[in-house]
This record gives sequence, C-alpha cells and structure tokens, in this order.
Amino acid sequence: MSAQATAEANKKIGNRFPPEVIIAAGCLMSVITFGPRSAVGQFQLPILGEFNFGSEIFSFAMAVQYLFWGIGQPLAGAIADKYGTARVLVAGCIVYAIGIALVVWSSDPLTFTLTQGVLVGFGFSACSFGLIIGAFGKLLPPEKRSFAFGVGTAAGSFGQFLFSPLSGAMIQAYGWHMTAFIFSATVIACIPLALFLSNRPTAASTPDPSPAQTQSFRQALAEAFGHRSYILLVIGFFTCGFQLAFVTVHFQRYVVEAGLAPSIGYWAFALVGIFNIIGSLASGWLSDKLPRNWILSFIYLSRSLVTIAFIMLPVTPFSTMMFGVLTGLLWLSTVPPTSSLISIMFGMKYFSTLYGLAFLNHQIGGFIGLMLAGWLREVTGSYTIVWWLSIALGIISAVINLPIVEKPVSHQPAAAAA
Repeated sequence: MSAQATAEANKKIGNRFPPEVIIAAGCLMSVITFGPRSAVGQFQLPILGEFNFGSEIFSFAMAVQYLFWGIGQPLAGAIADKYGTARVLVAGCIVYAIGIALVVWSSDPLTFTLTQGVLVGFGFSACSFGLIIGAFGKLLPPEKRSFAFGVGTAAGSFGQFLFSPLSGAMIQAYGWHMTAFIFSATVIACIPLALFLSNRPTAASTPDPSPAQTQSFRQALAEAFGHRSYILLVIGFFTCGFQLAFVTVHFQRYVVEAGLAPSIGYWAFALVGIFNIIGSLASGWLSDKLPRNWILSFIYLSRSLVTIAFIMLPVTPFSTMMFGVLTGLLWLSTVPPTSSLISIMFGMKYFSTLYGLAFLNHQIGGFIGLMLAGWLREVTGSYTIVWWLSIALGIISAVINLPIVEKPVSHQPAAAAA
C-alpha cells in the first residue's frame, strides 16, 4: 500500500497515527502492564516471610485475581466499545497501580485477597493485552490485524520474560516494598501511551463491513450467543485458561517433587516466556494464511501430545526444558486466531465486549484449574489426575474448534478480513 493510500485508510478509520506507531505503543503498554503481574511469584516468599498467613492464602488470592481479571474483561470491553479504549486503559492503569502499591499494607488474608485478588484483577483487566487487541482491531486496517494481534500478545510475554528476573534482582537490592512501589510507578508512567490507542466511541471505525450500525448492545450479545461458531470458540477457550493457569502456578512444584533442582523449573518457565513470543508471532502470521479454526485445533491437540510425552517419560532436566520450549510455542498462540475469528464473525463495533466474554470463560477455566489442582494434589498426593484432565480437555477443544465457520454473520454483506 502506498503512503497516500495508507493515509486515506487512516483517515477513514479516524486514526491520527500511522499503524506502526499504534502497534508500537500498544506493544510497549502490553509489556509494561503484563510484566508486574507475571512477576508475582518472586514476591511470594518475601511476603509470606513478613505476613502472618500461609501459602494457601497467597494461592487463593492469585486465583481470585485470575477470576476477577476475567470478570472485568467484558465489562472493560463494553465500556471501551461505548466510550473509547483510551479512557478505559487510563482508568485500568490507575486501579492496577494502586492495587500493586497496596500490597505493602495487605498483611491480613482478607485485605490481601481484596487488594491483590479483586483490585489488581479488575485493574489489570482494563489495561491488559485484551483491551489493546481491541484497540488494534478498531484502529488498524483489516490486513494488519491478525499480525498485530500476534505482536500484541507476544509483547505481553516479553513483559513476563523481562520482569521476572528484574523483580528478583530488585527485591534483593531494594526489598520487596520498594520494588512494589517502583512497579506501581512504572504502570502509571505508561498511561501516556493510551493516547496512541484512542478511537472514536461507538463508531464502526473500521473500513471493513461490520454489524448494522443500528444494532444495539443487547442485540449484539443475543446474536453472538445465538451463533454456533462463537459458542464453540468460547467453550474451547476454557481449556486454554485451565492449562495455562495450572502450569503457571503448579509446574514449579511438580518439577521439584520429581526430584529436580528448583532452578530447572525457573529456567524451563523462562523458556515458556521466550518461545511464546515466537509462537504468538507465528500464530498471528499464519492466521492470515490458513483457516483459523484449523490453527486452534492444531494448537490444542499439540498441547495434549506435548503433555502426554512429558508426564509419560522420566522427568529430567532435558525433558523439562523441552517441555518449556514446546509449551511456550503453544502458550498464548490461541489468542490471535481466536480474536481474529471474533472480528470476522461480528465486525469491530462490539469486538472488545465479545472478546472479553470469551476471555471470561478462559479465566473461569484458569480459576477451576488452579483450585482443582491444589485440591487434588492435597487429596491424592500428586498432580497426575490434573495432567490427564488437561490432556482430555485439549483433545476435546481440538475437536470442538473444527466445525467453526470462518465467515461473517449472515446480515453482513461481505467478509470482514482480519
């Protein structure tokens, strides 16, 4: 596309900035906002060493955070669809930053759960990559969306990779109180980036076909939940949340109980973050080349096969590292095809809301995965049942995604490329 054609496209969409600037700003915001949350594990031992509660309280608060992140996502998406994305991102950053800072004074279980579970979860839901992807969909031309979805997702993973070792070094150098304050200030400092992600409220701001402009919010929800392909997509996303949450929280303990040094688990999980960048970018690129439902089926089936190999073979440093590499490639690679399918089926007018509702089911899966894994570990003494549940869910989701039809809902006259 020529510079003149790009400028004309931007004018139609209502953009004040070139696509490259929008993508760069969104990716930087994704790195900064995702980083502190992903580094929470580094704070666990210092917090438990100072506060008078055990690891079960910490784990419960993190599960609540996961759930409220999911509950807040469609609410934030609906507000963004009505009033514009930038305002929601700014409010989300403020609430998220306050929640991070309040950890210093959250010395009892109830306060800790309210600040680190509810407040951080809600705040993060309004400034995480889900909202940023929604802004990309509204501001970018159709041919750039799938790749931008992948880049935005990969940026969050880079934040995970960057902030995890950074937080460990800062806690050792400055203490966990000061590190929490620095992370809070960092989130506040990224607020100006929201300016580059500003879009017209309620406008069908993309040049591709979208649902009728007279369609109400309630009609959009009724249409989505009456659409077989959307329902299948949302059901499949539950598995993604179940698998990711379980591995994020319990993988380290599994590795140690298998007889390996804790450092093996740390490095393997670091590899998940590194290779997720590759996987997310590849998934975004492939989403413009191949049927997206096929990509999702392949990802879910591959996760199950990788997990079968990992738990059936002896747990060694090599097998653990390979699990980190392969799991990383499949980690958040579901997000670009899932978000692209939603934009294709329903257009961009209510995209943030509809993606948020799908993401809510993802987080419900994560919450159940976390709680079930902890309970079954205590009852049975191992994670074997949870691993096999994860495998079964992956196979089921691989099958569920196959019948998804990759085309706009019937009242749209043409395909909305994404």
